[in-house]
Amino acid sequence: MVNGELQIAEGEKEWFLAADSGQWSAGIIQMARKRTYDTLHDINITNLVDVVLVLLIIFMIAAPMLQSGIDINLPRAKATQEELGEGVVVTITKDQKIYIDERISNLDRFEGILSDVTAKKGSKSVYLRADKDVPYGLVVEVIGKIKGMGIQDLGLVTDQAK
Repeated sequence: MVNGELQIAEGEKEWFLAADSGQWSAGIIQMARKRTYDTLHDINITNLVDVVLVLLIIFMIAAPMLQSGIDINLPRAKATQEELGEGVVVTITKDQKIYIDERISNLDRFEGILSDVTAKKGSKSVYLRADKDVPYGLVVEVIGKIKGMGIQDLGLVTDQAK
């Protein structure tokens, strides 16, 4: 307390409480202070985070497009798996073309190509994707060939029913 006034310092302003009036009043007092700037030793990672987030968004959009190279209309079912595991994907298109991991095949060469692809991948799982407009007889024939090769782990791929 100086001369009946209470002084509370706050930055470059000082607040005074006058002893006789009981009210606060603000007064600016110039302080002779030399400003010093220290070197910044931290790395500014804001730009790095921005770039990483943009790349993440791009990959999130592009990843579903890369999953299936052959466009078909899958039948819908309520019980579906969200994610395919590792395995060979056999696709039958609307115009009855058969693809084994994007390699085109026909029923005569089906077993040979499928055995080559499963040997390269080292997987005994096969996922069958068939267009909903493919004749049922062709799908059953392909399933019979897969089962005839001794592959027991066969999955039928469908879309989620709404």
